[in-house]
Order: sequence, then structure tokens, then C-alpha cells
Amino acid sequence: MHAALAGPLLAALLATARARPQPPDGGQCRPPGSQRDLNSFLWTIRRHPPAYLFGTIHVPYTRVWDFIPDNSKAAFQASTRVYFELDLTDPYTISALASCQLLPHGENLQDVLPRELYWRLKRHLDYVKLMLPSWMTPAQRGKGLYADYLFNAIAGNWERKRPVWVMLMVNSLTETDVRSRGVPVLDLYLAQQAEKMKKSTGAVERVEEQCHPLNGLNFSQVLFALNQTLLQHESVRAGSLQAPYTTEDLIKHYNCGDLNAVIFNHDTSQLPNFINTTLPPHEQVTAQEIDSYFRQELIYKRNERMGKRVMALLQENQDKICFFAFGADGT
Repeated sequence: MHAALAGPLLAALLATARARPQPPDGGQCRPPGSQRDLNSFLWTIRRHPPAYLFGTIHVPYTRVWDFIPDNSKAAFQASTRVYFELDLTDPYTISALASCQLLPHGENLQDVLPRELYWRLKRHLDYVKLMLPSWMTPAQRGKGLYADYLFNAIAGNWERKRPVWVMLMVNSLTETDVRSRGVPVLDLYLAQQAEKMKKSTGAVERVEEQCHPLNGLNFSQVLFALNQTLLQHESVRAGSLQAPYTTEDLIKHYNCGDLNAVIFNHDTSQLPNFINTTLPPHEQVTAQEIDSYFRQELIYKRNERMGKRVMALLQENQDKICFFAFGADGT
């Protein structure tokens, strides 16, 4: 899974964290005047030596690095063992993530999706491919990236993917997200730095534990979710809807240290919020079922499982400074 879902262990902490005033609507946070102006996404586990829990965000690290306080960077530097949700530097992890997204038995999306839904999906992806060159930045072109490569990196082999993963893919094919490609996200950047510094690294989750809950949605729920996702993006394209949660919103709230913002309480930036009052009653029931399923599988059960593993790692490494980096943004 390209974006980890639901920041484990941090959910309870985020609700009690101090929020700084938000900037004017549509603005970004100003660069901080001093370290004292920065809100810390770092929690210290008091023991000797200490251990740390740090909330990351799945966006290019360059967009947030200047807003991360020195105490968080110092804790990372001092640590001898660094743990992530998944080991994104491990080729097996990347391969397993790709495999779990594929339809079984060599099936194609055209074989499993209702005809009209399939063609709406294809039309939307054709639109994205057409727009991609104009969405790209000069910096991306300067690095030798080109539109076809970017499209294939994000949407390659889409006809072989399970519908739920196509839904997530569609949500990552926006102008803002495309313009951020080519720079490591914060989680991956920290993993790369840890390797350079010869730190011991590890993961607290297995690929299957992230994949199976998504693959566990029943087919009617998946069709509903994909249809709602396409409706949302079609409305944005038509100019009749503004995207409710965007990557820019996530970056702004993270940089502002606004942990109480509604976007951080939304389960994940990758999953659309299907619950809205305009749905007919029977569809509201389906939306509520999906929401409850994701909360149970991707928040509550996952937090408990990962919390136990963090405790076990702390017991095993009582003489080591451990640094745990998990998603605070729901990505």
C-alpha cells in the first residue's frame, strides 16, 4: 500500500494534543520565528534510556522539514533503533504491497466491474493522463521526469488491480499529489537517513496486515465506494464540488501543529468520507457500514496490535534509545 492507513498508536494522543491558531483560510503557515513557535509531534516514553514516538506525514519531506522542531530531529539522531509501520526500503515489502493489490486468477477489472462503472473509471483516467503534462512542475521536468512515466508509476497496471485499490489510486491522482511526486515522503526520507547513519531499523507491521482489511470489504461495499469516489472526482472536474480534504490541507495542518483539526480526525486522507446527508437511506446504511468497518480494522484493532508490538520491542531493547515513526495524518 502506497500510503499506510490510519496512524497507529497516535490516535488517542492526537485528540489531547495542543493546537496552535490556524492561518487564514487557504494560506500556509509562516516559517516559524523560533523553535519555541513550533508544535512538537514528538512524545517521549520516559525510561532510561528514553524512547520516542514521532508522528509523520505521508507527503514530500521538503514540504514539512522546516516545521519539524529540533527536539524531534535530535531524538532521531540520538536513537540507535528506528521503527516504522512498514520497511519501505525493503524490496520484498514493495513487491508484496504490489502483489496484494492484484485481482486473483489473472482477472481484469473489465471482467468484474459493471460495464458503466468501468467506462466511467476509464474516462476519468484518460482525463488524468491528458492533464498530467500541465500538472507537472518545472522541477519535476528538470529531474528528467515525464508525464507518461509519472502516470505509469501511479496508475500502471490499473486494469489488473482490485477495485478497492483502484479507488485509492484515483484519490492519489490529483494535481496536488502529482506535483509532489519525485521527492521522498517523510517516512521514507527518515528510513533512508537511518540507513545512512547505520542505525538498526525495523517495522512493526506486516504487509498482509495492511492489505487484508482492505481486501476484506465485500464486493457490494467496494462497488459503492468506487462509485462514490468517481462521483466526487467527476464533480470536482465539472466544477460543482471542491475536494473536501486535500494533501495541501494535510500539509497546512501538520505544519501549523494543528493536531485537533477535523482533517486529522478523518480516518485517512486516502479514503473518501462516504457518509453524507444527500445519500438515499439505503446508501447511507452502506456508507455507515464501510466507515464502521474501517474504524474497527484500521484504527482500533490496528492500534491495539501495534501497541503490543511497541511494548515488546521496548522490553527487548531496554538499553537502547528507540524511535518509533508512525503516521499522524492517517496516511
